[in-house]
Amino acid sequence: MKPGFLMVVSGPAGVGKGTLVSELIRLNEQTLLSVSATTRAPRPGEEDGVQYWFKDRQSFEQMIHEDQLLEWVEYCGNYYGTPVDHVTASVAEGKIVILEIEVEGALNIRRIFPDAVLVFILPPDLETLKKRLSGRGTEPEDVIYRRLKRAEEELSFLSRYDYFVMNVSIPQAVEKLTKIIDAEQRRVNRNPELVQRFQVV
Repeated sequence: MKPGFLMVVSGPAGVGKGTLVSELIRLNEQTLLSVSATTRAPRPGEEDGVQYWFKDRQSFEQMIHEDQLLEWVEYCGNYYGTPVDHVTASVAEGKIVILEIEVEGALNIRRIFPDAVLVFILPPDLETLKKRLSGRGTEPEDVIYRRLKRAEEELSFLSRYDYFVMNVSIPQAVEKLTKIIDAEQRRVNRNPELVQRFQVV
């Protein structure tokens, strides 16, 4: 069995993280998107353990106090977070667990999972990123400006990541992500059974 690991994907808004991750998961059956826990109510059609793990506020706060979450945030009156046990169990089963998260959270996760693989998704340049954000047609200029300033802040964390993938086209970027997974699965320290098999007694 090929080894599993946690892969954290970050990048500025508008860079195409969600699209890349969705396509990667569609093409690679060993990959899965980490399922977050939340205190918000399920929406029609959502199932516990599929879109989210749905928790009441008391249960979620207990998870916080017992360090059962890789990271968590309170947003619009609800908690959201990543359960450690789900990630650990999935990695043990040989899965590539993908967590799409912002940069500060990614670096916090590195402290808990030192062998997590951090990948930063880059636009070809900031002008392209601006065009992508403007092309959505859903946000006013001041919001786009704030997102671009935030993108510059996030890019300052690039040197703390293991890999970058420049999203010029979806197929090329997904291919690069696949190559990163392949390279990481061939790391000697992820394959102790292989090492043991070739030890000369």
